[in-house]
Amino acid sequence: MKMKHAFQVILFAISFFMIENSVLAQQPTEKAAKKWLKSKEWNNGISLKVSDDVNAVEFYKQYHAHQAMWDSVFTYLKNTDLETIAPGKYPIDGDNAYASVTEAPSKEPAKAGWESHQKYIDLQYVIKGKEQIEVAPVSTATVTKPYDATKDVANYTATGKMHTAEPGTFYLFFPQDAHRPNIKVDGYDIVKKLVIKIHVAGN
Repeated sequence: MKMKHAFQVILFAISFFMIENSVLAQQPTEKAAKKWLKSKEWNNGISLKVSDDVNAVEFYKQYHAHQAMWDSVFTYLKNTDLETIAPGKYPIDGDNAYASVTEAPSKEPAKAGWESHQKYIDLQYVIKGKEQIEVAPVSTATVTKPYDATKDVANYTATGKMHTAEPGTFYLFFPQDAHRPNIKVDGYDIVKKLVIKIHVAGN
């Protein structure tokens, strides 16, 4: 009995150790997440870079929770000629990830709205032209339209940090990121843009 009990204790200890390490792997420190981000081991050799202001910890957690899906997204970016691709919707990984390409006028600041999503992460990339995107934490934004699960969107008013989006850099917006895209930059009337919807792990 004693040996059986000792064996059970050892098994419990091993299981606890594995679970604890698994949890820690999904919740890195900011320093560890930024080191991983800088390593570019996640990007499958794409030439594009991610915005310096990306939430590295959340990106790390989401990527490692569903790596195959994220790998399919970066493979799509690597293998697709974005310069010549026509506007439309394109499958990547079933309902887990899909792309939408638009070529349309940007909006005057007063007509560009704030939004956030809970089911899908936004990967936004300007292929041709320039636009501004304003970003703020959802926690600091004021809800003007509550979350609609059917459309996967909530709307806000907010004041945030303005980014000029242009070819070469993509942006990732997680559920905690309120964002106001498609803001017109003088001299760029038509913008060609890619948005990839990436399913949030656990949702």
